[in-house]
Amino acid sequence: MPQTAIDLDHLSRQTGGDQDLERELLALFAQQCVRHLRAIHQAEDRTARLDAAHTLKGAARAIGAWQVADAADAIEQRLAAADPRLEQAMDTLALAAAEARAVIARYDSAA
Repeated sequence: MPQTAIDLDHLSRQTGGDQDLERELLALFAQQCVRHLRAIHQAEDRTARLDAAHTLKGAARAIGAWQVADAADAIEQRLAAADPRLEQAMDTLALAAAEARAVIARYDSAA
């Protein structure tokens, strides 16, 4: 089964099937994505970048955005280890976040 950017079954379990709450959580996550991606890319302080990646990972796990969560986890690990593959991980995160936000946009317009 192909993996989608957001596990809507997981989200439904998290919200008890409350579609209004699902839409609210998805909208909040889309906003958080933008804010945390900006911090990960632009923050001068490594600790701020780590915090943003960690927070985004938790938010992604809460709604079932597993690819975003995995990519944010990779960012955390690479920042902590000063891994030279950080830019590649950041590209992966940006793509995963864009896919999740596209699913959110479609979900919201279907309401």
